Amino acid sequence: MTTTLISYARCSTDRQDLTSQKEALIKLGVKADRIYTDHGFIGTKRERPGHDQALAAVRHGDTLVVLKLDRLARSVPDARAIGDELTAAV
Repeated sequence: MTTTLISYARCSTDRQDLTSQKEALIKLGVKADRIYTDHGFIGTKRERPGHDQALAAVRHGDTLVVLKLDRLARSVPDARAIGDELTAAV
């Protein structure tokens, strides 16, 4: 089975740029078309389209890659809930 790297990047404001996050993820081996993003969404909002797409794209054996945990989850309990969701889904 081949492992696919799926990633998620987010910046909170429209003034911020996702370029450095995307470049770092590509250097880690993530293919550009597997980087899901949200731009202008603050971390306190759970409804983030790119976030949902990234989690939905993860299949059994895949690896979810984020540069910083705060880009993915709002809190430690939220990170655990995401982990539980992924575990249950695959």
